[in-house]
Amino acid sequence: MQYFITMCVYLLMVFNPVMTNITEDIEVLVFLPKNNSYLFSYARVAPAILYAQRRLETVGGQYSGFHFNIQFENSDCVNDAAFKLVDRSCGKKPDLILGPVCEYEAAAVVRLASHWNIPVISAGALAAGFSNKNTEFSHLTRIAPSYVKMAETFTAMFEHFTWKTALLVYEDDKEERNCYFALEGVYHLMVDFNIKTHALSQEDRLDTEDIIQNMYDTEVVIMCMGADKIREIMLDAHRRQLTNGNYIFFNVELFNVSSYGNGSWKRGDQYDNEARQAYASLNTVTLLRTVKPEFENFSMEMKKSSEKEGFHDCKDCGSVNMFVEGFHDAMLLYAIALHEAMKNGYSKKNGTEITSHMWNRTFEGIAGQVSMDFNGDRYGDFSLMAMTNVEAGTYEVVANYFGVNGTFQLLPAFNTDHFTLRGRHKAHTKIPDKSCGLGVSALTGVIVGAVLGTAMLIAFYFFR
Repeated sequence: MQYFITMCVYLLMVFNPVMTNITEDIEVLVFLPKNNSYLFSYARVAPAILYAQRRLETVGGQYSGFHFNIQFENSDCVNDAAFKLVDRSCGKKPDLILGPVCEYEAAAVVRLASHWNIPVISAGALAAGFSNKNTEFSHLTRIAPSYVKMAETFTAMFEHFTWKTALLVYEDDKEERNCYFALEGVYHLMVDFNIKTHALSQEDRLDTEDIIQNMYDTEVVIMCMGADKIREIMLDAHRRQLTNGNYIFFNVELFNVSSYGNGSWKRGDQYDNEARQAYASLNTVTLLRTVKPEFENFSMEMKKSSEKEGFHDCKDCGSVNMFVEGFHDAMLLYAIALHEAMKNGYSKKNGTEITSHMWNRTFEGIAGQVSMDFNGDRYGDFSLMAMTNVEAGTYEVVANYFGVNGTFQLLPAFNTDHFTLRGRHKAHTKIPDKSCGLGVSALTGVIVGAVLGTAMLIAFYFFR
């Protein structure tokens, strides 16, 4: 009997891949900008990636046999990353690419990486066009919720409150174009509603008159732009008595940072009291924030790392935003997928197999559960904030949207009257398309640019 038990234990150890100690050296190429004006700069994100590396390589851990050789390269949101990747192709290609974030730069890198069978994980590349993973973006995994995932929050609200029309107002900087791509996701997902758009140039003076005129035949106004411009629009709308319940106002707070309109009305000027009253009608859609204890520890470590490195030109480099969290979780997700693939007999060079193990799964990230859909895009959880104390001018989270099951959680502070349109009884008519470019996928330019960029890279590679 003892012999039989010993043989069973031996066979279990030999043939059970879970108990096999897997070791592998992994080359990781990371594209992050050195310029700290980007919310995903090296100073902000690199400490999170290195933190994840230390956790994964902890002795005795499930992934301690993985040794990550991480190389950071500059990303300028134009061509730097693609040129660096081509240069690397002359020698040893990376096993994993993290980044880039910016849409136009990511398009070229992902196309090349997919052709070379290299997995790419990014907390960026959030535009709608990257959702097509059938061909050139086949190896892209998006570890942060895409703009289309954010748009699902608005679709759910429109269906719940039976709103029919909306005006999308966005600021376009012609570089990162975050607000442009964000509201493109809303525009394309909400095809069953009457939507029109109004674009603002970052360089031009804000013309609130034109925006107000566009509001009159809509019910809902969704804005994405800097906080100061949001305030100007809300003040003008309030002075014209448009904040009395006849319109519903939203602003989109991108990436859990205050660089975009974040519901902040107070400036310490003569208009504060008026702005507070105006903002009683402004609601904010933002990423759901976590209260997980482990996340608090992570946040403290990021702050310490920033102070230790002495990033004096970056006041908020120790803060955790969507990109910091996302790139940390990217390391975990890759380790899980690689471990599973290698257990099944595949090598680290089989990017297609590893990528497939990253999709359609749930794992525990630094801020809580991370769920990836069948297309390699992270489900998004978002919060709806509204002013609940007009006298104090304070906001609370009144509802949460959970993307994995498409449900709304109404919190005790939720007030149905606040989201009910008043005095709007006229029939809805079809609004002419004034999309200023959102009607045609904004990523058409990305794809065309990527094709041209790839051609230039190939020419550069062969004829230099």
